Amino acid sequence: MQVPLVDLRASLQPIKEELFREFDATLDGMQLRLGPNVQAFEQEFASYCHTEHGVALSNGTDALYAALHAFGIGAGDEVIAPSHTFFATIEAIIHVGAVPVMVDVEPGTLTIDPDAVQDAVTNATKAIIPVHLYGHPANMDPIMEIARHHGLRVIEDAAQAHGAHYKGRYCGSMGDAASFSFYFTKNLGAFGEGGFMTTPDPDIAAKARLLREHGQVSAFEHALIGHNFRMDELQAIVLRLKLPNLDRGNQQRRQVAEYYRQHLANTELEMLEPREDSYCVHHVFPIRSRSRDALRQHLGASNIGTGIHYKIPCHCQPALKKHAHRIDGDLSVTEAACRELLSIPMYPEITEAQLGHVTAQILSFTQNHSTTVQA
Repeated sequence: MQVPLVDLRASLQPIKEELFREFDATLDGMQLRLGPNVQAFEQEFASYCHTEHGVALSNGTDALYAALHAFGIGAGDEVIAPSHTFFATIEAIIHVGAVPVMVDVEPGTLTIDPDAVQDAVTNATKAIIPVHLYGHPANMDPIMEIARHHGLRVIEDAAQAHGAHYKGRYCGSMGDAASFSFYFTKNLGAFGEGGFMTTPDPDIAAKARLLREHGQVSAFEHALIGHNFRMDELQAIVLRLKLPNLDRGNQQRRQVAEYYRQHLANTELEMLEPREDSYCVHHVFPIRSRSRDALRQHLGASNIGTGIHYKIPCHCQPALKKHAHRIDGDLSVTEAACRELLSIPMYPEITEAQLGHVTAQILSFTQNHSTTVQA
């Protein structure tokens, strides 16, 4: 039996026929530049996230950059972010000329530690980027309290948290702005790339729209040096067709996570602990093992796909050697996670037989490994 880490074909199957019809209609009409589907999706996804304004963009990294840029964050400014995240979070800070200040994460969810954030604030700090990692919402109340006390912006990185919520508030609706990614493996994934920025501030939304289209205010006039950050019409079609199924898919992910928790409970493996006050959407399902690499090899031999998120912490990346950055405090939780985490198959369409195969092989490994260690 083969069990992929993610089954992309299965996620498109329910919308395949309608997708082709919509593609044909769009190609007939040829309204491809910020067309009717992009405009409709902006309204639909902003409404879904319970935010006032939404801007469709080219990808999640550009969305985070656009938010930072719109708030005027740039050279000499510091932005606090977790080191345990995909490197794009840090890249966006550097791209606007600011200095990333990397801090540790909480053990239970591996989201940014508010105490570490508080300790990292200086006179140069201008923003905080909490990352809702793996579908787990960050602990937003203390982060927002710190930000308001110090006059800082909060930009949520919600690239892995479509539909997640914290104390009844949707990820993407709590900060001053938020960025989403629609990379094709995400809970809400496009056919390639796509991004989104949400914000309650109409001026910030307007700046992001200006930025995404070369700073163009008319056919011949450019008010600022912008970029080409437009979402294309075909990606918007995919996202509009998938959006009505997002909640159902997230609930199925939660059922898969519960299956893993029940069947792997009596092992030496550790699993992340969703906050009781939050709704986690399990973009991926990482387990922790001190024998991570051996476990991965064992599962691969049984045709089970796995992933490592993330092997090298951001603060250890070679790319940072040439750029100003700061590491604040002890990042031991991050470093241990990067040594031990292994992501196992997680997608709504996974079957019970496939889940049984995955857990049986993990149990086989843990039993044999425990015997070997004891001997």
